[in-house]
Amino acid sequence: MTAVLTRSAGGTWRRGRVVATLALLLGLVLMLHAWVPNRVGNLGSLVETFLPWFGLFVPLLAIGALRARSAAAGVALLLPVVVWLSLFGGLLIDKSHPGGGLRVVTHNVDAANTDAAGTARDLVSSGADLLALEELTPKALPTYEHELAAAYPFHTVQGTVGLWSRLPLSDVRPVDVAMDTTRALRATVTTDHGPLAVYVAHLGSVRVFPRNGFWTESRNAGVQTLAEAVAAEPDQRVVLLGDLNGTMDDRAFAGLTSRLRPAQEAAGQGFGFTWPSAFPVVRSDQILVRGVTAQASWVLPSTGSDHRPVGAEVAW
Repeated sequence: MTAVLTRSAGGTWRRGRVVATLALLLGLVLMLHAWVPNRVGNLGSLVETFLPWFGLFVPLLAIGALRARSAAAGVALLLPVVVWLSLFGGLLIDKSHPGGGLRVVTHNVDAANTDAAGTARDLVSSGADLLALEELTPKALPTYEHELAAAYPFHTVQGTVGLWSRLPLSDVRPVDVAMDTTRALRATVTTDHGPLAVYVAHLGSVRVFPRNGFWTESRNAGVQTLAEAVAAEPDQRVVLLGDLNGTMDDRAFAGLTSRLRPAQEAAGQGFGFTWPSAFPVVRSDQILVRGVTAQASWVLPSTGSDHRPVGAEVAW
């Protein structure tokens, strides 16, 4: 009888080796994602773009471990669980402390948006003090200017990006983000607490090709020039708003995240996914700050765009 029990106990450790191996590999990818090389198809950036979703493999592997009645697989699963929680567990906690701050909103309004007027009215109802818009077109711009005029006495448009404000604007200029057209601007907002440097940017698109992998050349060039502009910014109080076409887990944004902190990370709850609007799977629309404190961060309801707007409250 003792021999039978020993063999049975030993079998639970020998079973499910494939599941245990996959669990260990998943944990290693999560833990060592920065080591995944970008030399072939920008694989590292692609992994980091969808890194939170790797957690979905855990329940699938857990089902496999239960079916195999494998103790080894159960223990191996602890690695990806612990690593995923260490990376993203903090995002599941509500860190917001709203009230009394400057409310900022950014939205890629989508060049193909057929309801510019409705989108503008939705954005006015957000109560934003500063409103950044990306992907403006010559056809839609007059509609946005008309619909937003009553709520925002100050505004500037540079190329395809614009900033609407309840507070005075000055020192407005375009910012180079390595594109053929102007897709970024910088402005000084006059507040009761002093000047605030505000950047609005729409970086180059990214694509996934079957043969070439994750194409990010245009965006990465824009990240570099934008990071250089922020690094040279003399004002210590900075807010960056826009569609950056990437998540802040992507190593390509290290030049920005070393100088600015994402509002969602500091004062949001959840991942704050924004694209595509019907079923968001990534957060490509960002609010980053320096010299001010993000008190709250959230995603707004869908408009006529393929992106969802994001908002934040910042305070001194």
